[in-house]
Amino acid sequence: MAENVRRLRLRRQQLRAPLARNAGEVVRNLLAVQSQEFPYARWSLAQRTAGSTSTEVEQAVADGTILRTHILRPTWHFVHRDDLGWLMGLSADRLHQGNKGMYRQTGVDEESAALSGRILGEAVADGAHKTREELAEVLGQAGFPSKGLGFIYHLMHAEISCTLVSGAPVRSAGGALKQTYALFQERVPGFVGTSSLTGDARERALGQLALRYFSSRGPATIKDCSVWSGLTMKDVKLGLHVADDLSPGSLASVSFDGLGFYLAAEEAEALSSGSDSSPAGESGLPRVDLIQCYDEYVMGYSQSRHYLGGTAPYFPEDNGPLHVVLLDGRLAGWWRHGFSGGACELDVRMNRPATPEQQAALEAEAERYGRFLGMDTKLV
Repeated sequence: MAENVRRLRLRRQQLRAPLARNAGEVVRNLLAVQSQEFPYARWSLAQRTAGSTSTEVEQAVADGTILRTHILRPTWHFVHRDDLGWLMGLSADRLHQGNKGMYRQTGVDEESAALSGRILGEAVADGAHKTREELAEVLGQAGFPSKGLGFIYHLMHAEISCTLVSGAPVRSAGGALKQTYALFQERVPGFVGTSSLTGDARERALGQLALRYFSSRGPATIKDCSVWSGLTMKDVKLGLHVADDLSPGSLASVSFDGLGFYLAAEEAEALSSGSDSSPAGESGLPRVDLIQCYDEYVMGYSQSRHYLGGTAPYFPEDNGPLHVVLLDGRLAGWWRHGFSGGACELDVRMNRPATPEQQAALEAEAERYGRFLGMDTKLV
């Protein structure tokens, strides 16, 4: 059963065919993609497509197809612009509630947050996207904190309140990609100026979230979805009920290993029977995937993450790599990239020596990463 779970999750998350056409489609499928480390998060999107490059992913962020903001647990996530309004409507109240202690500690009260939000909104209006450093200067000139936790929580309050969202990234003098901030209403189509949903609108949004989460990540449990979304288990259960009204028969439930799971209905029989619908030529071959440690294949689950076959995310104490090597969907090691002399060096540390076939699969994945970056790669 564990192998069936891994196989279905890989396919539904588009780490296996059928792949998405572009990064925007990936985010639409997964609804929200953790993007804490932007360089690696770009790869999370591209590796689910037929060959998108880092430049193409960056362009989707620049033109606003994909937006990056604090949402859900909260941490940085990529969200499609068509989904961010209603998804933030589900998240905002709980995010503000969760931040209350830090708001008190940093002096971010209702009055000061309203004023700083207005100042920040005016600073980025009419397409005047600004970096974090530029916004720090704006707030500092207005008498607000320009560094430290005070600045961070004024900025986050403005994000959660639907004043700020990501703008077009810019390059620093050293070549590093830096996020900018833009006006939320200029980047999110149809935004009507509220960050909270109530009544029927909220229930419908819960249904959409449940439908999208379990369709893309199933088999998964209610608790998996609750932890991933930051919603209560009661909300997830309500969402499943509404999802059945929104799209009757789209989701199915199964029980195994003492837990109840939900998944796309068309996959339920494959899960139970173990039948493999992988494309011809893919089954039976070793496959290595280099995924970031915050990839949705890891972070999309909590209660049932153990099907990964190891502990992730894992933070090594010896300054070792922390991103995840998968071998046929199971945790098999750790990796990170580095850059030297115009090439990408991949530090890959497998849990056990690779067979010749597995080494060939690792080299193929390294080459794919090089095509994504547009540079030569080598294993070190």
